[in-house]
Amino acid sequence: MATAPATPASPLVLLECLIAGTSHREGLKAYEPKLKLGQALTLEREADSSYDDWAVRVYTAGPEPMWLGYLPEGRNETVARLLDADFPLTGRLTHKAWEDEWLYLEMEVILPLQKG
Repeated sequence: MATAPATPASPLVLLECLIAGTSHREGLKAYEPKLKLGQALTLEREADSSYDDWAVRVYTAGPEPMWLGYLPEGRNETVARLLDADFPLTGRLTHKAWEDEWLYLEMEVILPLQKG
């Protein structure tokens, strides 16, 4: 009996969090109007960080990625371990707001799933 090919399932949201360090990202204030809710984000492990053993950078997706900040320390270990194991994690911007001079960004970390 033949089986049907795998079809995509709903992605699994692993973490909902703010993006830390946005006030330290040069050029982010000018870039902010380009940020759209729901837009794709990419994650990159920073294994050699001297501040956080589990550092994970957050970028906009696309040909000219903008470094937005980091996953928050203390909430990033599981994501870092999954990235170290080559899991295809992505992100999605879910909220943005200015609070005085601070750009408050929230995101979801997503694991795409395949039905199989």
